[in-house]
Amino acid sequence: MVVAIAVVELHIPAARGLKEKRKVIKSLIDRLARRYRVSIAETGHHELHQRSEIGLALVGSDRAHLDRSMDRIRQVFETVPDAEVIRWDQDLVEEGA
Repeated sequence: MVVAIAVVELHIPAARGLKEKRKVIKSLIDRLARRYRVSIAETGHHELHQRSEIGLALVGSDRAHLDRSMDRIRQVFETVPDAEVIRWDQDLVEEGA
């Protein structure tokens, strides 16, 4: 078993309030959860209207497949027009490692 995890920090410059921020974040989280069947949630900066921290995890048996999936997920984050990735920390954990 292999687990891929990532913590992503976003800057949402156009958000003037929490409602605008949550619209961007909810849309992104819903799209990724549907498309990649990833466990994903906003995990930090809840009170800030232009910052967000998102945690995500994928579980599988093939390291190469998880690497490719995480690369595609990162591309989705990088192409969101209303948000800028300012941090991407990723790790893979293998059973028995």
